Amino acid sequence: MRLISLLIGAVSWLPVFAHAQTSPAITLPFETHAVYFSREVTSPTILDPQVFVHDKSAQAERHWQGIEHVAGVRNAKFDDAGATDLYTARGTPLGMTAGQWFAAGGVVMLKPRADGREDVTVQLHGLKPGGKFSLFENHFDRQPTGFTPVDGTGDGNSFVADPNGFANVSMVAPARMSHANAVLVVYHSDNETHGSERGAMGETAHHRLIARVP
Repeated sequence: MRLISLLIGAVSWLPVFAHAQTSPAITLPFETHAVYFSREVTSPTILDPQVFVHDKSAQAERHWQGIEHVAGVRNAKFDDAGATDLYTARGTPLGMTAGQWFAAGGVVMLKPRADGREDVTVQLHGLKPGGKFSLFENHFDRQPTGFTPVDGTGDGNSFVADPNGFANVSMVAPARMSHANAVLVVYHSDNETHGSERGAMGETAHHRLIARVP
């Protein structure tokens, strides 16, 4: 009887393992968060809700994504001159230009494991040399959208770009991602990682790149 129960249990797990083993790895291109966000809000121009440029006519206000910025800065736009300097919502220099910010890119590879977890590998370029970044997972099935570290804990989801602005990073997600998720690259302008949290949006944390899972 015990043998029969064990056999039944083993058979019941076969579809799960077979699915994980036969699911191929997928490679997705990153796009700038500015492009993704602008498409979602149907903005006629591509703008970034979390980085800013000087504009003497700009008034202090709470605007996109509830981010409050000081007077004298406005959201950076894709058609701003490439040499335009960028700032945080508080007016702190980011040490980057608009051209450098919008030029970042890369790919993410997702490879399911038989145990239900998923290998996540990202290859990035155009990052701020020596800048600190973290990988987060968007949860679009939550209201409001939720964010968790890709590694599940926030202990191993951060990395530093090399002197040429490249980064190759691998980690294991606790569960396989679906269309309800995206892989998000967050830049930490305070040069501090924040564990399971992203940081203050527009002030110390800035969404750089995103890849929605199909």
